Amino acid sequence: MKQVITGDQAVSWGVRLARAEVVAACPNTPQAQIVEELSELRASGDLKAHLIQVESEQSAMAACIGASSAGARTFTATSAQGFALTHEGLHRAAGARLPIVMAGISRTLAPGWTVGTNQDVSLLQRDAGWIQIHCESNQEVLDSTIQAFKLAEAVSLPVMVILDAVQFSNDREPVDIPEPAEVDAFLPGRATRRKLDANDGALTPPALCMEMRLRQQEAMAEALTALDTLDEEWGQRFGRRYGAIESYQTEGAELVLVVSGTVAPTARHVVDQLRAKGEQVGLVKVRLFRPFPATAMRKALAGIPHVAVLDCNLSPGHSGIFAEEIRAALYDLEPGPRPVFHGYIVGPGGHDVRPETIIDCIALTREAAKNPTVCEREDIWVGVRS
Repeated sequence: MKQVITGDQAVSWGVRLARAEVVAACPNTPQAQIVEELSELRASGDLKAHLIQVESEQSAMAACIGASSAGARTFTATSAQGFALTHEGLHRAAGARLPIVMAGISRTLAPGWTVGTNQDVSLLQRDAGWIQIHCESNQEVLDSTIQAFKLAEAVSLPVMVILDAVQFSNDREPVDIPEPAEVDAFLPGRATRRKLDANDGALTPPALCMEMRLRQQEAMAEALTALDTLDEEWGQRFGRRYGAIESYQTEGAELVLVVSGTVAPTARHVVDQLRAKGEQVGLVKVRLFRPFPATAMRKALAGIPHVAVLDCNLSPGHSGIFAEEIRAALYDLEPGPRPVFHGYIVGPGGHDVRPETIIDCIALTREAAKNPTVCEREDIWVGVRS
């Protein structure tokens, strides 16, 4: 069935269809609607789950760690300052190889105090050991939430499904909601590989600790293949595929934009307009950020003369975070020369990223091709007040 729902509601329906057994969350704008919708689904009998109301996101993660350790299919949601508050628990969940799924709303960390989008808060957690999936539509949010449970349980790692605030969390779009029986066929109940042993509380010896980290890294590598496999199955069942990255109009392109999240639909529209005028511009959308799909990115950008990465985030003192990851991935690009690389900061704090913003980035990239001093910095800010 099709319904016009918000991104938050899309998360909730994904959790319901995945038949989560434990949900622990502390409502926090703009993810509060996820918890509210799950409460309504439980009250109506459509969700058979234990809802744990906690006093903070740190407590929510602690509850999820306990529930997942006991074998339950577990979910939570967070945003902004609460996202940062989960940090210690995120490392514990990943190190314990617990398949928890969390919806993370990329709201700007204060100050300034705003509910606008900034991916810093989700990318702050990039080294916590969680798989990260970044979405560009409410439909992708629902589908990715269901896929996240299957992926998490396949490789025994936790998964974040990332939504940009407020554009996805609060805006409504038509979403095709699968029938429960169809999702059940795709995602059966959790088959727990291991459970908590309350009698085993000894310290981990250094050699075993190192081995644990190696196995965690190997599971991340396994996740790349696992995502591709389950995404193909999802496409066969429901007619929609996403992949780790999406290449769009890149064949013969002289310049390719690399984007993620809410910027992707606008950038795709700009590419269509420019292609109609005969301009050789393409797009690559990053969906999977951890594990980083370096091989797929190298393949997508091989032979492209100019690459422009549009980041709605910043690693202070360095550059945009997607830009630095992609620049590193292209360092060993073979065969042939690496693309000329350009990084732009657009949209922090919920600042509008309009078609004109993207066209300005393209114009700057073209000017830099003629005069390299145009883009001397690694972080070119577009749209900021003068």
